[in-house]
Amino acid sequence: MQPDKRTKNIFDGFNTFFEGSPTHLAIAPGRVNLIGEHTDYNDGFVLPVALDRDVRVLFRPRSDGRIRLYALEFDSWADFEVGSRERNRNDLWPNYVQGVGLELAELGLRLQGFEGVVSGNVPRGSGLSSSAALEIASAKAFLTAADQIHALTGPQLARAAQKAENEFVGVNCGIMDQFISTLGEEGHALLIDCRTLDYRRVPIPDGVSLVIGNTKASRSLAGSAYNERRAQCEDGVARLQTALPSIAALRDVSSEELQAHSSLLSETVYRRCRHVVSENERVVAAVDALEGGDFLRVGQLMNASHASLRDDYEVSSEALDRMVDAMRSHSACLGARLTGAGFGGCAVALVQTGSQTEVRESIQDKYAKTMNIWPEVYISPPSSGARVLPLSNM
Repeated sequence: MQPDKRTKNIFDGFNTFFEGSPTHLAIAPGRVNLIGEHTDYNDGFVLPVALDRDVRVLFRPRSDGRIRLYALEFDSWADFEVGSRERNRNDLWPNYVQGVGLELAELGLRLQGFEGVVSGNVPRGSGLSSSAALEIASAKAFLTAADQIHALTGPQLARAAQKAENEFVGVNCGIMDQFISTLGEEGHALLIDCRTLDYRRVPIPDGVSLVIGNTKASRSLAGSAYNERRAQCEDGVARLQTALPSIAALRDVSSEELQAHSSLLSETVYRRCRHVVSENERVVAAVDALEGGDFLRVGQLMNASHASLRDDYEVSSEALDRMVDAMRSHSACLGARLTGAGFGGCAVALVQTGSQTEVRESIQDKYAKTMNIWPEVYISPPSSGARVLPLSNM
């Protein structure tokens, strides 16, 4: 592998702050979710894709138990002992790294220190999972420094990173982001069963490509709304269990069953549950359509997903709706939807291969005119999951 410009910049950063040479480069990608939103914490199905935007940790092991990392984009340091539970109150990003170390140690792994430079080009605050990419890249660095890179399976590593974000950072996320960052594969989406963590890779055929539009709009409501939606789903399950005692989550409810017992639920909780139940069905249908080469059907399912997120789950926004409209306005767009928690961040479009640049230019023109905001538009192939490169391979 020949170092690209960005990797050279990370090497320059390492040489600025450390003497000697690094030994490894850990890389973990961000993700976009093709379909399956707000299903992961309901034990459902998701279909994410790893992006060619990532977080990288250029590092070398230390002989002691100290972690020293400099983040280029934040211009700040993480400096702590492995096993320390004292959170960084000045910067948030070191807590993701520290929390991962704590969870790996909880699994019985004997860790040691490492030092290096962190750099990411996953847009922060966009809903493309820069935090999960940081967690997984850090986990790979921890395992490599301790000479235990094969100690955990991919699902075990993803679970540890999720637990770190839940319990140490304090963000009640699902498992999807860490899972796809760990186990993504070039040219494929990943169908994940968020209850069992069973997964299989689903090819993205050459005839279609992904275009991602960043609204550049604030996601300030996403955190509070996320917790509220989770609580509403849990309330729905508790009420439905009086008629369907065998269910444990909305994953276990069919659309027909939900409709039959809708009188048990308030109107709002019914609509929340209807989104989750129908979204799970759309994920399964989208996988069948992809594998059958029915791209028009995949696009229709993505459009239906956005309508459900907008109307039943109520996590869209004017910016996201206008972004989706701008995507769909081009004839090569087969379907588009918001991706991520909602309220801001990104939307994803499925487009005919060869038209990506035209679609990007159309999005930029129409969204900017409608919202008076210049969007960022990314064209990314389905990419590889996390890996560690010995520097002899670069």
